[in-house]
Amino acid sequence: MAGRISSAALALLITMTLSSETRADDRAAAGGQTEVQKQLADWGIQFNLTYIGETFANPVGGVRNGAIYTGRLDVGTTIDLEKLVGWSGATFHANAYQIHGDGLSRSYVGNLMLVSGVEALPASRLYEFWVEQALLGGKLLVRVGQQPSDVEFIDSKYDDLFANSALGWPGITGIILPSGGPSPPLAVPGIRLKAQFTDQLVGYLAVFDGDAAPPGPGDPQLKNPHGILFRVQDPPWVIGQLRYGFDLGSTALPGTIAAGAWYHFGSFDNQRFDSDGRALADPLSSGQPARMRRNQGVFAVFEQLLMRSPLDAAKGAGLFVRTSVSPSDRNLISFYLDGGIQFTGFSAARPDDKFGIAATYARISRDVRRYDQDLQLFTGIATPVRDFEAIFEASYSFQVTPNVAVQPIVEYVIHPGGGAVDPNDPTQTRRIRDAIVFGVRTTAAF
Repeated sequence: MAGRISSAALALLITMTLSSETRADDRAAAGGQTEVQKQLADWGIQFNLTYIGETFANPVGGVRNGAIYTGRLDVGTTIDLEKLVGWSGATFHANAYQIHGDGLSRSYVGNLMLVSGVEALPASRLYEFWVEQALLGGKLLVRVGQQPSDVEFIDSKYDDLFANSALGWPGITGIILPSGGPSPPLAVPGIRLKAQFTDQLVGYLAVFDGDAAPPGPGDPQLKNPHGILFRVQDPPWVIGQLRYGFDLGSTALPGTIAAGAWYHFGSFDNQRFDSDGRALADPLSSGQPARMRRNQGVFAVFEQLLMRSPLDAAKGAGLFVRTSVSPSDRNLISFYLDGGIQFTGFSAARPDDKFGIAATYARISRDVRRYDQDLQLFTGIATPVRDFEAIFEASYSFQVTPNVAVQPIVEYVIHPGGGAVDPNDPTQTRRIRDAIVFGVRTTAAF
């Protein structure tokens, strides 16, 4: 443990995180580009280098107490193919991860909604690899190739500050979809359409391969360790969304409402009964869950700028709320809700700092709760009945320099694992303890 913590402390001094395209543009405006970067930009080529480094610890609660360091290097490129080779309206993007370190959720806390969205098994893997074509004067964008879904679907611009994985890709889809759905660290081949119907209304429709890893037991990240399987033979996953933008009040505070649905064409395990209709908790059960055809969900997202910063009209206090529901008989989670507020531009001395508070709630499905009740009945042991998992997070991002930010994070995890049995309890009657998590994320842009 001591070696791990000292490595984390050292890494925090040298940690860096990838600049987004916006940050790259900021550096260019400030004259921060090298001559090589300027020449590449003239050719339409942009290179990205990302390193996210985090230290987290849970001194209270969880399966056991401990501390970890997690790091993820992200190397990528975005190429304007019109500038480079004359392919009008086309863009190419690719990036790869090198992930290292431990994960606090998998090793210490035991919660479903990971403490950090960076947490993943150590690996070097290809993530995105796609081409996008603009059509109809840019009103229709068609993207083909390996890609994630979490950037455009069920997303809010006000959730980008937070570390918890569920505050990026929602807890329900990240838990119930095969391999977690197309989100870090596993993207999948797919086709995405984005249509700008009016200035206010944008539509999204995508068809993805339904699983980033081969079927069968085992961790999907181990079954697709380098992200190069390019699976296209699995039952597809389809997701669609409409996003409507509006201005509120006399000061025209911008907001959006998005709503959509997804449908998976694969088969899913029944959460309570076996293939013979017998309760899975019954000692006479075959242990083989009944297979349910298809799966689906509906979702909605609301975001609103509540007030503008006096320093910058584009900054201020922004609110987001997201919710989603899915069938109970084939899913561990059937209802999900999260929301939060992000503040930026509130200090003249620190105009780029961000502060936010957020919370998530994932309801364990009715059939899973009934399975736990069946287990009590057949074993005679008062094992906990899982009910929900909830997370509260508070985070502050200090922009130390234009390139470096340090972000303290506090999370409170209620009912880790949805209120699952503590594996260290010999009586099997106590839940995993609620956990308090402290962390620091250090980021830099180059």
